[in-house]
Amino acid sequence: MVEARVERRLAAILAVDVAGYSRLIGADEVGTLAALKARRREVVDPAIAQHHGRIVKTTGDGMLVEFASAVDAVTCAVEVQEKMAERAAEGSGPRIQFRVGINIGDIIIDGDDILGDGVNVAARVENECEPGGVCLSGSAFEQVRGKTSFTFDDLGERALKNIDRPVRLYAVRSAAQSAASPKSPTDGTKALPLPYKPSIAVLPFQNMSGDPEQEYFADGIVEDIITALSRFKELFVIARNSSFTYKGRTVDVKQVGRELGVRYVLEGSVRKTTNRVRITGQLIDATTGIHLWADRIDGGLGDIFDLQDQVTESVVGAIAPAVEKAEIERAKRKPTESLDAHTLYLRGLAKLFQFANRQTNDEALRLFNSAIELDPDYASAYGRAALCYTIAKANGWIAITSSEIAEVTRLAQRAVELGKDDAIAISTSGWASAYVVRDLELGAALIDRALTLNANLSEAWNTGGWMKIWLGEPETAIERFARAMRLSPLDLWIIGMQSGTAHAHFFLGRYEEAARWAAMALQDNPDFQAGLRIDAASNAMAGRLARAQKAVARLRQVNPTLRVSNLKEVLGPYRRAEDLSLYEEGLRRAGLPE
Repeated sequence: MVEARVERRLAAILAVDVAGYSRLIGADEVGTLAALKARRREVVDPAIAQHHGRIVKTTGDGMLVEFASAVDAVTCAVEVQEKMAERAAEGSGPRIQFRVGINIGDIIIDGDDILGDGVNVAARVENECEPGGVCLSGSAFEQVRGKTSFTFDDLGERALKNIDRPVRLYAVRSAAQSAASPKSPTDGTKALPLPYKPSIAVLPFQNMSGDPEQEYFADGIVEDIITALSRFKELFVIARNSSFTYKGRTVDVKQVGRELGVRYVLEGSVRKTTNRVRITGQLIDATTGIHLWADRIDGGLGDIFDLQDQVTESVVGAIAPAVEKAEIERAKRKPTESLDAHTLYLRGLAKLFQFANRQTNDEALRLFNSAIELDPDYASAYGRAALCYTIAKANGWIAITSSEIAEVTRLAQRAVELGKDDAIAISTSGWASAYVVRDLELGAALIDRALTLNANLSEAWNTGGWMKIWLGEPETAIERFARAMRLSPLDLWIIGMQSGTAHAHFFLGRYEEAARWAAMALQDNPDFQAGLRIDAASNAMAGRLARAQKAVARLRQVNPTLRVSNLKEVLGPYRRAEDLSLYEEGLRRAGLPE
């Protein structure tokens, strides 16, 4: 007897249900059913049809949909959820929220129905999703990574009901959700999902010294704590530039947790006198507001690094007790034994992070060089000094000559030699080596090494994204910029991450998407040159010449000497000649003179 052949195929399966359906029905059966029917007619069914999906079956509170493409499935799901949020904001009728789960898997065909493990996993992924959200299995994520503008938050492996293996899940965020404005930390944006590992933000400590000139000292203590915590791969640490958007403001810790997507918040104060310093700190669970740890540490200024070590170790001990002793010892490593050199370094950082003009950049360079004079083995100071040259070149403040290239090469080499396990020293040296010295291979290798040492370093993910663009790997670049923005969603440098994402989409031929990201980058700084360049090129290649010409006009006001012929001097070291040619062609069409 010959067994009937089972028909199978690989498909993207989308499972959706209504969150709190039983409660809604119990409260208003007629109104809920009418609203659900209207949402299907107005939102769900048209989106499925537009993205080539097939509704397999419906239940009272959900449906199962099949797609041939995972990209279509995810795009459809995000579109539905955004429109459902708009309907909910209108405030008419019952508030209906969907949960959506997507999986790629092998399915069994049974007439018009589909069965099998691929379907079961999709349903279980949907069960793990937050109301209004979209979650993907790891198999679905692998099919869409780098192919959309969405950001994917790794939720870790989950044990799903009746599934015999753990499944890694990813939460989807649209470009609008991902690109939080660095100037609007309290604008009511949707809470970021918590990472799968312990997550923390260290807020600026209050300066209790009564001397405004000591602000740099309090900020430096926080810088040290963030850096030390970031070395722990077991922790997800928000970058300094996002934490410091709350400086000088009275904040609700629960709100900070929602906006930055962290479970724990560390806040405190620093009181410095002539020879003594007192550091107080308290660790708070941002999801509940409960204080988990508080301490006050006093000591002489000569012991400042030991005091910082005590704060760091206490925080780590409170939120990650399983951290290995070797990692704790690594966090205690002192950046330099010279307090005077460290003070100069902290003052340099304060100038560097003003992002103001050539004068503040020059002053930061002077302070870093002074720190090096006092402590010739200060690796981070060498790296930051090299970064000052990089910033100056990017803004056209200096013409990079052979002497400047030699100096940047020296600074970068010393930073790497002295800071073999200092991720900041290595990443800033990699950035300078690639952009100023034009040694792309060395720069990329150093950035990768920095990310291995410290996976929480947002600026390394950002510069690493640019490395991938210059190497001709734009899809990987998109992933790196997304990671940078997730680690520091309120970063003052987020415009560079947005601009980088625009560049990546441009070289993938997605000119419309590139133009959207370029517009985001220019929202807070309309004179940002990298943003203006990619805005002009993207709109020109998309056929919107009027918008492209407007961007070029603004660009020429900011940088009157820029031409197509000297464009390569301000751009990075593109490995592929065709990428540089495409960029030049876009700006040529936009009206940049030859």
